[in-house]
Amino acid sequence: MQPSADQRAREEIFDAHRAYLDAMDEGDTAALDDLLDDDFTLTHMTGYVQPKAEWLAEMRQGRFVYHTIDEKKTTLDIEGDTARLVARTVTDATVYGNRADWRLQLTTDYAHKGDTWATVRTVATTW
Repeated sequence: MQPSADQRAREEIFDAHRAYLDAMDEGDTAALDDLLDDDFTLTHMTGYVQPKAEWLAEMRQGRFVYHTIDEKKTTLDIEGDTARLVARTVTDATVYGNRADWRLQLTTDYAHKGDTWATVRTVATTW
């Protein structure tokens, strides 16, 4: 029995999400560059909206180092060609030289583009 279109979409988005978190945890900016949409932005807890290229450059410079990302709860809502995944994590990260366990809620938007679900935006807040 073939999975439904909705089930396939859910699996594809969860796979994209796991690859995104794994690449962050590994500091693999080349993988992130491939995984994230060209127009991807990351909105930090401060409200600063950072373009993908700037964030990846700062990761390469050691300004953002992700040591572990422990996912606590994840939800996913799909509406047509868009989706929103909300993941609550405890993220051990060094940000601008300060290492801490950050209780982050990562709200990530996806858009169905061609044959894939593109990661287009993440907003990080605390929980």
